[in-house]
Amino acid sequence: MVSRMAQDLAGKTYIVTGANTGIGKVTAKELARRGARVVLACRSKSKTEPVIEEIKQETGNQQVDFVALDLSDLKSVRACAEQLLAKEPKIHGLINNAGLVAKRGAKTVDGYQMTFGTNHLGHYLLTRLLLDRMKQTGEARIVNVASHSHYRAKDIDWAAVTRANQTIVGMKEYEVSKLANVLFTKELARRLEGSKVTAYAVHPGTVATDVWRRVPPPFRWIMKKWMITPEEGATSTLVCATDPDLAAQTGRYYTVGGKEKRPNKVADDTQLASALWTKSAEWTELPA
Repeated sequence: MVSRMAQDLAGKTYIVTGANTGIGKVTAKELARRGARVVLACRSKSKTEPVIEEIKQETGNQQVDFVALDLSDLKSVRACAEQLLAKEPKIHGLINNAGLVAKRGAKTVDGYQMTFGTNHLGHYLLTRLLLDRMKQTGEARIVNVASHSHYRAKDIDWAAVTRANQTIVGMKEYEVSKLANVLFTKELARRLEGSKVTAYAVHPGTVATDVWRRVPPPFRWIMKKWMITPEEGATSTLVCATDPDLAAQTGRYYTVGGKEKRPNKVADDTQLASALWTKSAEWTELPA
C-alpha cells in the first residue's frame, strides 16, 4: 500500500486508537498485513470485534486484539493503560488516531470540552501512562494524528477547553485541538531527547471518516463530498509509524503521503507547548 512503509513488522506491537473505522481501521489492517501484533483501542467491543475478524481473515495475522478505550473518560483511559501494561511487554508504536468534531454543548465525563478532551487530553494521558514501557522497549514511535486545520488556530483559550463546546459546527474547537496535537508532539520530542522514542504529528488529508459524525447535517454531507478515502488518508500515519528513514527524526509535522511540512508558526511556540503539557498534567493528575 505504501512504498515507504516497512514491509516486515513481525515481533513488533502497535496500539491504534479509534481503529474500528476510517483511517484507524486501514492503519491497523496494514500493520497487521506486515506481521505486527496490533491492538485496537476503541470504545465499543461489539463494533470492533467484526473489524478484528475482518483484519485476521484478510491478512492471515491472528495477532489482532481489542482493548476498551473511551478517550472522553479519563477513568477509561487509565483502565486501558493498565490492561495494556499488563498484557504487552513491549510497545513499539502508539498511534493516537481517534478524534471527533463535537457539537455545541458537548463535554467529556470529566467536564472538559468534548473536542479538546477527546482529541488531546485523553491521548495525552494514554501516552504518558505508556511512555515508560515504550522507553523500555527501545526504539518506539508515537504518531499523533493532527490536521491541516491546526493552521487556523491562533492560540489556546485555557478557559474554553475546560467547558462545553460553544460553536454549532464545532470546527473552531477542532482546530484548537489539532494545534494541541502538534504542540504535544513537539514537547514530547523535547522531553524524549536522548531516548529511542520518537514522536510525529501527521495530517492525513481531509478524509471522509466518522470524525465528522457529530457535525449536524446538512453541513456534514456537504463537507464529506469533497474528501479523500481512508485508504489515502492512512498513508501519512503508516509512513511515520514505520518508515526506517524516519527513525532518526522526531517532533516534526508530516502531511499527505508522509511529506514533511512546516506547521503553523504557533506550533513552534515552546512556551505554549510547555504550558499545554503542564496544564494537561494538572488536568489528568500527573506530575508535570
